[in-house]
Amino acid sequence: MIDLPHVRIRAGSTVKNSLLTSLPPLALYIHVPWCVRKCPYCDFNSHKTPQVLPEAQYLDALRADLEQALPLIWGRPIVSVFIGGGTPSLLSTGALTDMLSMVRAYLPLLPTAEITLEANPGTVEAQKFQGYSAAGVNRLSLGIQSFNDQALKALGRIHDSQQAKAAIGYALDAVERVNLDIMYALPQQSVANALSDIHTALSFDTKHLSLYHLTLEPNTVFAKYPPPLPTDDESALMQDAIIELTAEYGYEHYEVSAYAKPGFQAEHNRNYWEFGDYLGIGPGAHSKLSFPDRILRQSRTRNPENWMEQAVLRQGSHLAEHKLVDADDLPFEFMLNALRLRDGVPAEYFEERTGQALTKITPTIRKAIEKGLIDPHPSRIRTTDLGWRFLTDVQELFLD
Repeated sequence: MIDLPHVRIRAGSTVKNSLLTSLPPLALYIHVPWCVRKCPYCDFNSHKTPQVLPEAQYLDALRADLEQALPLIWGRPIVSVFIGGGTPSLLSTGALTDMLSMVRAYLPLLPTAEITLEANPGTVEAQKFQGYSAAGVNRLSLGIQSFNDQALKALGRIHDSQQAKAAIGYALDAVERVNLDIMYALPQQSVANALSDIHTALSFDTKHLSLYHLTLEPNTVFAKYPPPLPTDDESALMQDAIIELTAEYGYEHYEVSAYAKPGFQAEHNRNYWEFGDYLGIGPGAHSKLSFPDRILRQSRTRNPENWMEQAVLRQGSHLAEHKLVDADDLPFEFMLNALRLRDGVPAEYFEERTGQALTKITPTIRKAIEKGLIDPHPSRIRTTDLGWRFLTDVQELFLD
């Protein structure tokens, strides 16, 4: 393994007694770290936008970051691209065009690749979305969170409900595939108000919704100063009603927080849950990269200024972590992801993507089947309805 300065390298064991029979699909994640302001619930790597967004410096560092990663992925096709943040829609259409041109110049991007950009209402207008589409973006993910102005204010969002609705219209005019992020169990939210948000979201027929239960994450303003939240019983009522309502509109609850009409699942996210590979570039981005005899994880320096300064030095100092995944950790990591999908994964993926025999987890699967938590399907690993409802308990079985 190369010796990278300023990087914590932990050499776990390589895959034991087996090689990966094939490399999984590879996706690309690009992190844009800036936001107009930090929301009180957010624990993502986001930073307040400087007075002038350093687009040129950012793109130079992004190019250097990608060039240094190329030896790890050389020749592998890219099945999807996700530009996340932060608020990527702060980027000008010119900067976004240059970014995707760079990606195409260095990487074999499949013609069918899903290219998603996250956007926040209040930072976009119709012309901007049209420019993103012309650059190659074919899917937009909008951080709506709520259509209730009081709730949006409590969440620290910079947009109001009218801006949210306008942004959805702009997005649908620009691309075919649009996702809406909506949160529920918000401060002082009633079940009726939560369902009102979902009804409004469904009325736009975007065909994909990401519906998240608000959680108080460590090191956030909400964690330090908790707002009054619905009770656990009220939150459970919201979730049950949301599942029922989305099903009535033809949406499949295909992943813990994701709902889609047929043909509109998020391919990039599905690759994560199926234990596919991903290269992450940009400040704080994470990577999981497979080789015939090992699986590597990396993370980038989180601070945008430090990352930009270090990436262009091309000495590896922009990496915060570079480690091999211990073979003993692979079964749990695989199942932690795979079980998030309602239909699970093909059983052969376990050996193909961990390099270990399925017999490694067979005793635990049998135990879960006996408890009624995993479906005794001969060719898929997936939960039962009971296991889906108590998913964390099922995942924890594979910690042993």
